[in-house]
Amino acid sequence: MTVAPVQIEGADLTFGTRTLWSGLDLEVRPGEFLAVLGPNGSGKTSLLRVLLGLQELTAGSVRLVGHRPGRANTRVGYIPQQRAMDEALTMRGTDLVGLGLDGHRWGTGLRGLGERRRRIAGAVASVGAESYAKGPVGRLSGGEQQRLRVAQALIGEPEVLLCDEPLLSLDLAHQRAVSELIDRRRREADTAILFVTHEINPILSYVDRVLYLVNGEFRIGTPDEVMNSRTLSELYRARVEVIHVGGQIHVAGAHGALCEEEAHHLDEHVP
Repeated sequence: MTVAPVQIEGADLTFGTRTLWSGLDLEVRPGEFLAVLGPNGSGKTSLLRVLLGLQELTAGSVRLVGHRPGRANTRVGYIPQQRAMDEALTMRGTDLVGLGLDGHRWGTGLRGLGERRRRIAGAVASVGAESYAKGPVGRLSGGEQQRLRVAQALIGEPEVLLCDEPLLSLDLAHQRAVSELIDRRRREADTAILFVTHEINPILSYVDRVLYLVNGEFRIGTPDEVMNSRTLSELYRARVEVIHVGGQIHVAGAHGALCEEEAHHLDEHVP
């Protein structure tokens, strides 16, 4: 039986008197696409920090591809939130991608320069960035920069890919392109995907299961099992209506129909 590349058992995370989540048991299987949802402050990014080895659990255990989380685990890829880079930044796109191969150590290690160039070229080609990857990243659009961040995360051929709201601030076309790149990786290489997002609709067709965090509680299941009125009303401790329209999920709170992001900001303050 294949061992799950992500294994979380009895996990608690507490800051002072505030519990983000408690008793979290979760396994993410090879090739599984898990969406992590919830309002701001619910612990989505904190979960990624735990998996990256940047945050200790209050209780419980975490194993990634058979090991404790650590910063230099090359079998784990990470795509951060999209943030515009300084226009004056002269680093080339290929240099940015190469940091995913050996940016955690000095020099080129055991990899020869020819092998390194081959791997970088392959990663750039995999995200369709050949036409601009040799230019300064500061002059690229947000969508082009994010494609290069995806290439940087994939160059090490990770078994687990952690994505921290990688679609934030991107237009719909670039949201679709980045989502398709991530999904293609999991289909072709059986990579486990943990995708933190505030909006499920751009990735809904790819998602196998949802982890929804709110009010110190959580639910895990398929989108249909979690993204429904009964489950979200239980989590938010207030009446929430979930409406399916045209293959998308929309959440309506007490103050009328809202998009999911707006509902999260509203319900974050519901007692």
